[in-house]
Parts: sequence; structure tokens; C-alpha cells
Amino acid sequence: MDDLNAPYHAHIYYDAVSRPQALALRQRLLDAKQSGAIAELFFVGELGDHAVGPHPLPEYEIHCSAAMLPAVIALLEASGLRALVHPLTDDDVADHTTLAHWIGEALPLKLETLDPPGVNQGVARFGKSAF
Repeated sequence: MDDLNAPYHAHIYYDAVSRPQALALRQRLLDAKQSGAIAELFFVGELGDHAVGPHPLPEYEIHCSAAMLPAVIALLEASGLRALVHPLTDDDVADHTTLAHWIGEALPLKLETLDPPGVNQGVARFGKSAF
């Protein structure tokens, strides 16, 4: 797979206090997607308001190509929210740990909920849906 076209996820975490920030960031991301400022931002999920999968806090995810990472990371860093950015490979655990980049303080993830190496469903879901 061409690294510039590699699929990436970002998980944007929030709580009741930071929910308005999360909504504002989501709108900025949708605007950037619609305007073409982040052309390969393929998916912007809905706020879930509950912990899901390996994530211990409410989160929503976005999907983009590696080529869009600088623009996406700049928006995430400017938001003041905590986020986990990772590639989608055949190793879900590595994607969320050794290959991951945290913005803000890292969270302990529930790694036992992730797919074993070679069975990663992330690529199949890329650009289609959140958890």
C-alpha cells in the first residue's frame, strides 16, 4: 500500500465538560471536508456519548488518508482535545499502541477488545462507519 494513500483513523475523546469543544471540532472537520481543505477526509463520525471498544471515554472517529495527516493533526492539536491517531494495518493492537500517535495525555485502552493480528476489521470499515 502506498504510504501517502494509507488509511488512518483518529479517535477524538471528550467528556460532558468538553463535549461542546468536540462538537465544534466535528463541525470544523465537516467544513474542511466539504470545502476540500482536507480533501481526503473520508468519514467524520457522530459523537457516541459512551465508551466503546477499546476506548475508555466517549469518542468519535474520523478517517483520512496519510496525505491529510498534517492538516488533520493541526486541527486536532488546536482543539485542545485528546486524540489518538493511528494507521490501519493488519495488526489492530499495534495500530492502537506502537504505531499510534497521541495528542494530549494518553489513555489506557482496553486492548483485549481489539482484533488479533491478521484479523483486523478496521480496513474493511474504513470510510464507512464508527464502532
